[in-house]
Amino acid sequence: MMLSLETPRLLLRAWRDKDRVPFAAINADPETRQYYYPSLLTSAETDALIDEARKELISEGIGFLAVERKSDGALIGGAGLSRPGPEVPGNFPLEIGWILGRSYWRQGYATEASYRCFDFAWDELQIDQLIGYTSSINLPSRRVMEKIGMVQVIGADFDDTTVPPGHVLRPHVLYRIARPG
Repeated sequence: MMLSLETPRLLLRAWRDKDRVPFAAINADPETRQYYYPSLLTSAETDALIDEARKELISEGIGFLAVERKSDGALIGGAGLSRPGPEVPGNFPLEIGWILGRSYWRQGYATEASYRCFDFAWDELQIDQLIGYTSSINLPSRRVMEKIGMVQVIGADFDDTTVPPGHVLRPHVLYRIARPG
């Protein structure tokens, strides 16, 4: 069960009530949320996300975890493994994802958290592959996916049906990575 994962600088753990306010601030920042739909989340919507992540962790043993910086206990965002939604074509067991507050970008945190999630997926869950996906225009996340060894699946671009037709965030790209060895 994926209750918590640790890296040299980070603790990926179950969400706590004290995470609600800082995560709501992350989800209310237009620059942080520019590649997500809906773009900004209210405090109530953030609370619903946290509640859903908690339920998924209990019922599935995996989920989107709070990401805490160990040096100062700051909540820097969320990351983890989850089941892809019906908007993702194909039959993939798990996806990896993350969102970090703007002040924590370009410090290697998404990469570090992702590598730890990979280790958990390969070693504990014995998963053969993971996917990641994002809007086609989300170049920062695409660069992270490529940096961590994910490869874009050619011919697998899709329209995210949770985003309205014609919206700039509707076209999505799919990346994957296979378990090493």
